[in-house]
Amino acid sequence: MSNVEKVSGSSPAPSNGENGEPEKRKREYKDFGHEDTGPTKALVDMGTIELKAEDLYDKEKVDLETIVIDDVFKLLQCDDNGLTTEEAARRLELFGPNKLEVDEQNPFLQFLSFMWNPLSWVMEAAALVAIVLSNGQGKPPDWPDFVGIILLLFVNSAIGFYEEHNAGNAVKALMDSLAPKAKVKRSGQWSEIESANLVPGDMIAFKIGDIVPADCRLTEAINVSIDQAALTGESLPQSKKDGDQCFSGSTCKQGEAEGVVISTGPNTFFGRAASLVGQDDDTTGHLQKILAQIGSFCLITIGIFVLAEIFCLYAGFRYQYRRGLDNILVLLIGGIPIAMPTVLSVTLAVGAQQLAKYKAIVTRITAIEELAGVTILCSDKTGTLTTNKLTIDRNTIRTYGPFSAEDVILLSAYASRTENQDAIDSSVVTALGDPARARAGIKLLDFKPFNPVDKRTEITYKEEATGKLKRVTKGMTGIIIELCTRNKTEEIENRLEKDVEEFAARGLRALAVAYEEIDGDDFEAEGNGFELIGLLSIYDPPRDDTKQTIDDAIALGVRVKMVTGDQLAIAKETGRRLGLGDHMYPAKVLKDGPAPGGKHASLDEMIMDADGFAGVFPEHKYEIVKRLQGLGHLCAMTGDGANDAPALSRANVGIAVEGATDAARGAADIVLTEPGLSTIVHAIRQSRVIFQRMRNYSIYACAVTIRIVVCFAILAFTYKFDFPPFMILIIALLNDGTIMTLSVDRVLPSMTPDSWDLAEIFSYAIAYGLYLTASTIALVCIIKETTFFQRKFGVSLDTDFPIASNDPQLHMVIYLQVAIISQALIFVTRSHSFFFMERPSTALMVAFCIAQLISSIIAAYGDWGFTNIRAISGGWIGIVWVWNIVWFIPLDWIKFAMKATVIKSLRRRREAKLARDGATGVPMTRTQSRAASLHESLYSNRVSFIKRAARKVGFGQKVSVKPEELQRFSSIQAQRVGQTLARNPSRAQA
Repeated sequence: MSNVEKVSGSSPAPSNGENGEPEKRKREYKDFGHEDTGPTKALVDMGTIELKAEDLYDKEKVDLETIVIDDVFKLLQCDDNGLTTEEAARRLELFGPNKLEVDEQNPFLQFLSFMWNPLSWVMEAAALVAIVLSNGQGKPPDWPDFVGIILLLFVNSAIGFYEEHNAGNAVKALMDSLAPKAKVKRSGQWSEIESANLVPGDMIAFKIGDIVPADCRLTEAINVSIDQAALTGESLPQSKKDGDQCFSGSTCKQGEAEGVVISTGPNTFFGRAASLVGQDDDTTGHLQKILAQIGSFCLITIGIFVLAEIFCLYAGFRYQYRRGLDNILVLLIGGIPIAMPTVLSVTLAVGAQQLAKYKAIVTRITAIEELAGVTILCSDKTGTLTTNKLTIDRNTIRTYGPFSAEDVILLSAYASRTENQDAIDSSVVTALGDPARARAGIKLLDFKPFNPVDKRTEITYKEEATGKLKRVTKGMTGIIIELCTRNKTEEIENRLEKDVEEFAARGLRALAVAYEEIDGDDFEAEGNGFELIGLLSIYDPPRDDTKQTIDDAIALGVRVKMVTGDQLAIAKETGRRLGLGDHMYPAKVLKDGPAPGGKHASLDEMIMDADGFAGVFPEHKYEIVKRLQGLGHLCAMTGDGANDAPALSRANVGIAVEGATDAARGAADIVLTEPGLSTIVHAIRQSRVIFQRMRNYSIYACAVTIRIVVCFAILAFTYKFDFPPFMILIIALLNDGTIMTLSVDRVLPSMTPDSWDLAEIFSYAIAYGLYLTASTIALVCIIKETTFFQRKFGVSLDTDFPIASNDPQLHMVIYLQVAIISQALIFVTRSHSFFFMERPSTALMVAFCIAQLISSIIAAYGDWGFTNIRAISGGWIGIVWVWNIVWFIPLDWIKFAMKATVIKSLRRRREAKLARDGATGVPMTRTQSRAASLHESLYSNRVSFIKRAARKVGFGQKVSVKPEELQRFSSIQAQRVGQTLARNPSRAQA
């Protein structure tokens, strides 16, 4: 039996040789790597196929990825001389350019979209009431209120527009990373053209360093190695031979090749990733959902009291038309937290600047809020958890001769290139520490580089110290052991086979090293026979800080799952090294589901239980993230390649790590500019600080809504109190200016994922709002019903006792009281303990003091006849300040009482509900679509209404994504190309 048969032949049934002894069994060294799949024939007669759609829908008949190359030429109606110029132009019309379309948005419509939400609608309605309806009875329109409301709206829209306008475009980044030029053969002549002009059937050529311009099947491949890590997540460059497929956007690392284009533009593997990114538009942003619910709370509260005022003031008190409108305007202007989207946006924008200090660039501002609530981090492996640089694992080196592990590394470095290295040579030389040692002390006589036939490298050298000639070879295990004549014993072969299988099971690539000496001075002479001296294991090591980062993430309540395009054994080994666990599954389970009778009842349960998935394609990553979101989790996804872009886009927070491709950066919400994942832990902590600031403001905003609406409605009902709407506008402007400083307030982050518990927020808001309402009504009652302040402090108002309800100075007193204590409430909502126990930021304190100074100055000098107020004396200003201080102190006790009763009860109910929902720890709610959640979608920055309007007036077009986009990729290619050609035969065929 030949040595070749011994290594690669199949294993027949045991038989006896001529001497009756059992024949030595054939060995297969199952080195870790990709299984080779040979080309297949189409299961139809290619001579009679008419390229009908029904043939091409069936992948079992035709698959452009695997059928023999001759059938590809027949199917695509071309040959190795390339297409004619005329045919290429015809196909360009049929298939479109080899680039991705970009959906351009009209800036003016984008700006208007920020005024398209229910909160803005109410303010816009208030503006219309002020300018249109407030006419008659000999009075001019209410211009001051109208101008103030419009100013508020435009400031909010301008800030939102600025942030949105600066956001990156994922599809554009994908488009820009396509190869701009391509070498193509047309009518038998090679030329260079724009890659956008390539069509299916074109003959192209590329060499080392080139980006593959379109998906193609190779017709000629000379020592070709393709790096497709950015597309498929495979850590090693893949060797390609004649007939193999190369993907658009991958990089040629070695050799040169010619091929026939089988797919272009949006139909390529690369283009489909862009389509998935563009397709992800079926959910409303998380912050928009929260804004919708808080907005609903405020709108319902206002609506109830506006209706009550209409019935009471008009039907009961018989108010004149204009007088009743002014009262309603007070509720509309004072009750709507119109600045809420702006305050939250500024808080997030300042947070983004703070994250930049940790080398994290935020490209979608609301992702910060969602990062605070992330419960699962889905991480790509290659280049994210690992370095994407092959490394020799010193701890697993096996030796078989008199040489030590260090000697094996040194000798294997001799047999490696020191210049123009491939990934394996680089890893071996790097393992020396000093690359110069790879040629130190020896004189190079002959070197044979790696090639796909021999599958090994070899060096012949002269040892300068002894003058002896020696030869070292390294390469594929099965090849090297056949060369080893000196120590290839049954025992050595058994050890080697066991070691290789162990490496393969752990996802380590085995590299065998052999050595021989040469007698004499002829370096081309045969040696004394190779001796197997060692076995190296090669792997892509984790980054230095990855394990600590994962531990920190887990400590913060965030679970980490690995989702990689690499093979299962590699994923498991990486998981073990990082402490992630090795409970991982191949991607096929996402299609097949859990095995019958297994421990997982459903695919969702399996995904939740898994530590990770291996061998995944873009749609697999996308599906995993989508299912986890469907289970109620907020997901973050890290990645660095174009293959990660769809999942980065779908995830609540997409994070592109340092060195990521333009495609990944464009799809991500946060882009890291330093290596590793440690920045993510800083980002999570910082996002939770920002979340606390937003929660504090939300409680404050809802409380002020209750406080204004209930207070002034009750005053109107009891005393026919007509407060000037313009003064409510002044209160809103001063409040908003102060509240902006919350974006830099001092708060402590939580150690668990944050979530918007709106029941708690509304409960606190109602308690605070009613208490503050009581403080104002009590003050009005004392002033109206008694002469206490006049007697004790010698103050007076314009009207004598009994005080008129609409005394201009009484209006000013109430303005000052409401302005001071409403703003002081923020010190209670921002603290967990007594307000004086948690020091606020300097900016907040300064802003509060300035606002109160302005309010006091207005009270002292504001004689504004157009709005029915008059300045009050210093005595009244002092009375109001003391009154507010007395009423402010018990606010902390109200907070503690709420925590001990209502909030405690709400949390118990929530915990009981979580226990009923199962072990997932989150509510089992599905992500809602815009169609199913119209109300929430109205709070989105880009509403579907505005998008439809843009399309109708011709502002930009979007590539349509069909349902079959999610089918197996090669079938789509075959279907689209072949079907189009079948419908449009060339004139020559006709």
